[in-house]
Amino acid sequence: MKALIIGYGSMGREVERVLLDRGHSVAGKIDPAQPGATATALTAELARGVDVALEFSHAEAVLGNVRIYAEAGLSAVVGTTGWYGKLDEVKGIVGSRIGFLYGSNFAIGAHLFFALAAAATELSNSCPEYDILGWEVHHKRKKDSPSGTALTIAKIITGASNRKKKVVTERLDRAPAPDELHFASVRGGEVPGTHTVVLDSLFDSIELTHRARGRGGLALGAVRGAEWLAGRRGVFDVSDFIRDILGGGRSQA
Repeated sequence: MKALIIGYGSMGREVERVLLDRGHSVAGKIDPAQPGATATALTAELARGVDVALEFSHAEAVLGNVRIYAEAGLSAVVGTTGWYGKLDEVKGIVGSRIGFLYGSNFAIGAHLFFALAAAATELSNSCPEYDILGWEVHHKRKKDSPSGTALTIAKIITGASNRKKKVVTERLDRAPAPDELHFASVRGGEVPGTHTVVLDSLFDSIELTHRARGRGGLALGAVRGAEWLAGRRGVFDVSDFIRDILGGGRSQA
């Protein structure tokens, strides 16, 4: 594939490494501030003649970029989060003109974790002694809080639980209500990303943790997602791609 990288920060550089390792080429690197970028802004001219864009930028840039992708006939994989409130608008722009794959986390291991969290929640429905809670930790440079992955996990839990139906991510200065899932966020240091779900009772505690060792898993998943997207048209959630990767098994994203 001939690829454009949109956002040339730490993730963009990791995506570049994986693209080259898998025999693809990089047509350009778009970033308004990062050294090494080949352009400061995406244009229709830059997008033409390219097979796919891989975007890890900022939420406010996504909608404008999607318009350019659709105009240029350029399919895209978007790992940026925080724009999902505009998903219906994005679907209207994309239509059947290009392929568009999006998700909060492209790491295959994270999707295995999502499936485990769903299964644990379902099992706990018959065990009211166990409360469910969670938290996530990311490096000090991460701009969004909670992470998109944390929100995905919270959605999975509230969808599978008979008791937890509301997600609370902010600080609590009170006891949580029985139907509230408290999912906390911490920012600091150089932590690539850690997400933990806990089933806790008076008698014992069960913890499920996904701990990323770096951005490599995210980048590999995004590039494999771009390979999967080739020839497809329409808007796809990352779970559509993951179902194929896992051989038709359940993905909860």
